[in-house]
Amino acid sequence: MPESADPVDPVSSADPVPVTVPRPASAPDIPALGTVEGDDPLDRAVWRLRSRGCWDDAAALLEPHAVRHAPSALRRAALLTERCVFTATGWAAAEDALRTAEALAADDDERGGAACERGHLAYAATVLGVRDRADEARSALGRAAALLAPAAAGRPLLDFRRGLMAEHVADSPDAARAAYRRAHAGATARGDSLLLSFTWRHLAGLALRDGELAEARHGFAESLRIREELGFLIGTAPALAALADAAPEGDADRLRAEAARLFRLMGGVPTWLADHLSTAVTAT
Repeated sequence: MPESADPVDPVSSADPVPVTVPRPASAPDIPALGTVEGDDPLDRAVWRLRSRGCWDDAAALLEPHAVRHAPSALRRAALLTERCVFTATGWAAAEDALRTAEALAADDDERGGAACERGHLAYAATVLGVRDRADEARSALGRAAALLAPAAAGRPLLDFRRGLMAEHVADSPDAARAAYRRAHAGATARGDSLLLSFTWRHLAGLALRDGELAEARHGFAESLRIREELGFLIGTAPALAALADAAPEGDADRLRAEAARLFRLMGGVPTWLADHLSTAVTAT
């Protein structure tokens, strides 16, 4: 499963000793379109439910608006797709919601956003082993890139998802790093804190892969800090586990134990974290 790992501190010596750094043990921990919502009561309600993993309830709040309003339809599709990513279930509902969003899209931004979400869903199905839809994901993300202007609001998220494809499907870490950095810069410029928690995390995962433990720890710590500040509860256990992968042994045990506690609290979601936490879950 793609993303955060159990590190080994490098040994300094006159003759460097090769150190194998396992791949990160996080999976496709990917934000849905739209991150922390605004001050509208509906937005706040959707965010509270989403942040606790209640995707069906959040999508139900948007359903009356999603019938005719393209942005609401896309937000609803994104929520249901995120449920697929975290639970590996609900694919048919996400597909139906996405088809509605695609049908309602009326301009390049809306069509580009729907294409980005189509690529996200196909990517998730591929990396979670449901069905190989990598070609569909590449095509949809390429279509989104053609439709979304460089300054479009959805561009940082698109860059992030293209980075995921580069890292976990094409196995091209250099291309992934470049895409994550573009996404990170765009999220910073737009003040998109939740997306920043993902870009920090994935850049840190690449640093860990290269054996850059200090850089990895910093990135994972920033990701965790942001998620805790935002109250993104469903994403906190993966962030704790990722930081544990780059932490010294004593700290790593504590972080994994806390991740395991939250994982149980959230009902075993995200499902792809189970194997990584199996030792900690058994021990606590």
